Amino acid sequence: MRRDKLAWAQLVSEAEAKGMALFDYLLERNAVQMEMDKDSVFRKMEDMLQVMEDAVAFGLTGVRSNSGLTGGSAKKLKDYTASAEHKKQGLLGPVVGSAVIYALAAAEANAAMGRIVAAPTAGASGILPGVLMSLQEHCNVPRKKLVEGLVIAGVIGEVIADRASIAGATGGCQAECGSGAAMAAGAAVYVLGGNGRQIDDAISIVFKNMLGLVCDPVAGLVEVPCIKRNAGSVVQSILAAEMALAGIGSFIPADEAIDAMDKVGRALPQGLRETAEGGLAVTPTAKAWTENYFKGIRG
Repeated sequence: MRRDKLAWAQLVSEAEAKGMALFDYLLERNAVQMEMDKDSVFRKMEDMLQVMEDAVAFGLTGVRSNSGLTGGSAKKLKDYTASAEHKKQGLLGPVVGSAVIYALAAAEANAAMGRIVAAPTAGASGILPGVLMSLQEHCNVPRKKLVEGLVIAGVIGEVIADRASIAGATGGCQAECGSGAAMAAGAAVYVLGGNGRQIDDAISIVFKNMLGLVCDPVAGLVEVPCIKRNAGSVVQSILAAEMALAGIGSFIPADEAIDAMDKVGRALPQGLRETAEGGLAVTPTAKAWTENYFKGIRG
């Protein structure tokens, strides 16, 4: 018998029906699914947060990828934000600016074969840590609350994976960075005091703004344009969270927005779904670099 797809709205309703706080309900649900006690699940999330923090720290050293294609952007932007020039004409505020830096750092750590948390994939691994670490730094969010936010984000990712896909090969980058941004937006709303319905709005707003984003990695590597898309995605996350917390609802519910993402992703041409056969991957510059890169590997 076919089961119903997992729905964020249904999870929120179930928590309310049981008279439980959303986090407590989702933690209990995770514990049952993982056949672990709730304290063990929480410690597992704490370990993941530490891996995220370590990945950001590694990325901020200016590390470069093994291919030599990317690296150093996070450190360069961090140095720029500390400069006198930035103080005169800096464009990003502190929360967004730090989130971008940390997202770049974690994504560059991934490209340099560092240890990361797939959130929900390696290609989107900078978005969630970027947002959470910036909120910790600038909004005084306690570490325990960040760990709770990871639980919320994880369940959002579960809903997306069940209703649609988190794979670029299936749904394009909207399924990777889009999903990562939705997870981060929901976590941000939660840690800043929002409720389940506001999280629903934030998820939907993210997908409204990222629907149709293609996956077109140069040379098939998770570097260009993936790393900078992580940076752009944190801006979408924070924008969506801010709007939701302000009480701006989304006309399209989150579950329906996820379903739309699934349909759009499956309608994308194969060349725009992680094959490196379309988009930026087939620009003259990308093709020339790719040819030289693989020529070097073959010797």
